[in-house]
Amino acid sequence: MSQRVLSFGLPKGSLQEATIQKMAKAGWNITVSSRSYIPYVDDEELKIRLLRAQEISRYVEHGYLDCGITGYDWIVENGSKVHEVGEFLFSKATRQPARWVLCVPEDSPIKSLKDLQGKRIATEVVNLTRKYLRRHGIKATVEFSWGATEVKAHELVDAIVELTETGSSLRANRLRVLDTLLVSTPRLIANREAWKDPWKRRKIETIALLLKGALDAEAKVGLKMNVAEKHLPQLLKTLPALRNPTVSSLSQPGWVAVETIIDEHVVRELIPKLKAAGAEGIIEYPLNKVVY
Repeated sequence: MSQRVLSFGLPKGSLQEATIQKMAKAGWNITVSSRSYIPYVDDEELKIRLLRAQEISRYVEHGYLDCGITGYDWIVENGSKVHEVGEFLFSKATRQPARWVLCVPEDSPIKSLKDLQGKRIATEVVNLTRKYLRRHGIKATVEFSWGATEVKAHELVDAIVELTETGSSLRANRLRVLDTLLVSTPRLIANREAWKDPWKRRKIETIALLLKGALDAEAKVGLKMNVAEKHLPQLLKTLPALRNPTVSSLSQPGWVAVETIIDEHVVRELIPKLKAAGAEGIIEYPLNKVVY
C-alpha cells in the first residue's frame, strides 16, 4: 500500500453515475458497493468518498478531503475558500449548464423583481438567494426548501429559486422565469493546503489532465482514409482538423493515408464530401481521450 494517499470526494445522487463514467474514461475504475459507503478504486494512491454535492466544498475547504468534484453553485452557496482546478462540462454535446432561476406561477401578479418586496421565496440555495436580493435592494423572506419546490410556488410561497437545465420541468409546473441568479457547471476543487503539497498537487493535476482529455474526446472522433496523392490538396481543403492532419505514405505508389480528429457532429456531412474529393477506405472510430 502506498503511503501517499489523496482523498477525493465525488458527488452522490444525480451526478454520481456520470462522474464515475467520466472517471473510468480518464483511467480510474470506481466500483460502488451497496454494502459499503466507501467505493473501490483501482489506484492505491486514491481514497474515494461519495458525498452530497452540497457538502463537498465544505469538506474540501476544511481539509477532510484533499479535493473533490462539485457544482460551482455549491461552492458559492457555501462560500467555500478552495482552489479551483478546472471546470468540467460532463457532456458538451448534450448537456447545458445548470441555472438557478427565480420563478413565479404563470398567472402570478408578480412581474418584476420589485414586486417581490415583502414576499416569501422558497429555495435550496438560501445564501445565494439572499445575496441576490440584497444586491437588488429587495427585502423578502427566504426559506429553505427540502424538495418539491416547484409545487410550493402555487400554494405555499410567492416565488421559488430552482435549478433547471432545459426548463421543461418549469414549463410542466406552469412556472414563469423572472431572472437567472447563477449559471453552474461541475468543478474540480482542491484544499488550499493540499494544493501546496507537491505530491498531492501533481496527483490532482494528473486527474484533471486525464479527465479533461476524456471529456474533450466525447464530442470528437478519429477519421482515417486513403487517397491518391494527386487528390490530396483538394481533400485537405475539405478536411477540418484539430491540428494539421497526419499524412503518411502507403506501400502502393502514388497513395497516402490521412488521419485526423474532428467534431463528431460534422461527420455525417463531411464523409460524402471526402468521398467526392477522392478518399477511399474511410474509417471513423471513437476516442477515449484527447489531450492538447
